[in-house]
Amino acid sequence: MTDRSAPAPAPALGPASTSQPLPEPVVGPPVPGPPVPGQLTFQAPRRGKPPRHLADLAPAERTEAVQALGHKGFRAKQLSTHYFERLVESPAEMTDLPKTIRDDLVRDLLPPLLTPVVQRLADDGRTIKSVWRLHDGAIVESVLMRYPHRVTICVSSQAGCGMNCPFCATGQAGLTRNMSAGEIVEQVVSAARLLRRGELAGEGSSDEAASPLRVSNVVFMGMGEALANYKAAIGAIRRLTDPAPDGLGMSARGIVMSTVGLVPGIDKLATEGIPVTLALSLHAPDDELRNELVPINTRWSVDEALDAAYRYYEVTGRRVSIEYALIKDINDQAWRAELLGRKLTSRGRGWVHVNPIPLNPTPGSKWTASRPGVEQQFVERLRAAGIPTTIRDTRGQDIDGACGQLAASTA
Repeated sequence: MTDRSAPAPAPALGPASTSQPLPEPVVGPPVPGPPVPGQLTFQAPRRGKPPRHLADLAPAERTEAVQALGHKGFRAKQLSTHYFERLVESPAEMTDLPKTIRDDLVRDLLPPLLTPVVQRLADDGRTIKSVWRLHDGAIVESVLMRYPHRVTICVSSQAGCGMNCPFCATGQAGLTRNMSAGEIVEQVVSAARLLRRGELAGEGSSDEAASPLRVSNVVFMGMGEALANYKAAIGAIRRLTDPAPDGLGMSARGIVMSTVGLVPGIDKLATEGIPVTLALSLHAPDDELRNELVPINTRWSVDEALDAAYRYYEVTGRRVSIEYALIKDINDQAWRAELLGRKLTSRGRGWVHVNPIPLNPTPGSKWTASRPGVEQQFVERLRAAGIPTTIRDTRGQDIDGACGQLAASTA
């Protein structure tokens, strides 16, 4: 680590940079064990494809798939209604499907994608971390959280992660494989079923808004870099936002796409016409430090990532979130808060919100969260620059379910 005690010269704030193509992926067979420091993996190791699922397909594709199986096309709408709207778990409940074809349709279009391994509770039962085994043995995690007036699920988009951030347990494990759109959606559907069964603490209010029974928010902040698995992530978002019964009918404004700064992916996401919130995991305002904390910065610098985030705001009108893990004596200096404030305000006002996050501990990590007084000073410097800033609530830390802790542990 380089010296953090004195401010580095603030880099010039130039015009928006032009995004570049994705860099060449790491080539060759996957190497057992964790990645070497700084290694980036864009191409997931090849493994057997997950079985095709209804949630992988757009509505028209479902009709074609049902017809290809020799059944009438309207059966696709019936299957979609059972899966997305009624949250049916047992084929026996699909009584509008003739028994003679029900098993055939379920086997081919509603195969099991996630097998529960372990479930851990925190926050008096208002947070549940689920560990899932995929068809090929890969392990992923999702975290369901109840807050006043909303229920949020943090979903995984990859088994592991190739971005190799040294303070993140997921990144240190390396990338196992990409997840399919169906596997991503199934995490949300499974959570909705859990809610319907009353297994998440906090139900019982007579006010549906205060104690919702459906998942209202989805954040792509679990395992993986979703923009590195772009096609599946966008497919999942479309299934989440398609009106029922074609999808779950969620509002795109309740969906957060988190990224470490894959600039071409950010620019492409802006053109999709889906007004999700973009969250940029920045963690340092200067390239020297961010190169170490977020290795993708060696491909796209701080300013290039911020320029892309601002372009996203210009195209979509959606305010961008900046995620910033506060690490004791590493990135929490007041001058870094001031530098971040200058960089953000130089691009305009009202386009961004900063979420400092006290670093969550991970096994063997040499880093810890900033001291409360330092954390507060960091926040005050940003607010003094006119940047809306909110310390992010940390949920599930005691069950290794908080940001940066997901490591596919079955213990």
